[in-house]
Amino acid sequence: MAAHLHLARSADDQEPVAADAPIRVVLADDHSLMRRSLRMLLDGEDGVEVIAEANDLAGATRHVLDHEPHVLVLDLSMPGGSSSEAISRLRERTPDTNIVVMTMEENPVFAQRAFAAGAVGFVAKDLADRELTQAVRAAAHGEEFVSPRIATRLDALHRSLTDDALSPREVEVLRLIALGHTSTEIARKLHLSPRTVETHRADVHRKLGHATRAELVRYALRRGLLGA
Repeated sequence: MAAHLHLARSADDQEPVAADAPIRVVLADDHSLMRRSLRMLLDGEDGVEVIAEANDLAGATRHVLDHEPHVLVLDLSMPGGSSSEAISRLRERTPDTNIVVMTMEENPVFAQRAFAAGAVGFVAKDLADRELTQAVRAAAHGEEFVSPRIATRLDALHRSLTDDALSPREVEVLRLIALGHTSTEIARKLHLSPRTVETHRADVHRKLGHATRAELVRYALRRGLLGA
């Protein structure tokens, strides 16, 4: 069953989709074969119509501004800039277009970033055949949707942030430490300096009271930050 999260913004704040009107979708993914498959999936659904496709953020932005669709389906890793920043800009300029993010990345921090930017859906790409149409229909009515598999990890992230006063960046660093990455590797993955990573590492150890990597691994496992 789909996992739905509470929306701070009511669906009443948006123009409703007429009962007899198709849900108009802009589809943005930089892989042509994936985009073709997703279009076939969505166009095969009753009451859903893909009206435009884009292979980069500039194209996605242009199509949304030109067509003002009910839903933008956006790959998280798109050429042309930051998808999170693009989501924020589009939410300001076209508030009646809701955004569903797709990704192969299951780190819950990415889901948190997408929702914080203004997305209302987060779907794992390998589950798109089962979940994308659910997410699109939910988004068209102003409801949030998150893949259940990712929702479990997102809940674990929220508990870590709340219970242990970790920042989202500290949770990212913690997760990568627990997965065995060095500070240099973490710096490269997160586009930070090694010195900044070391500062985050020290803050994580201090806040959690754990002195060794093994203790951090056990913490991350208990919190569900490493997945199943």
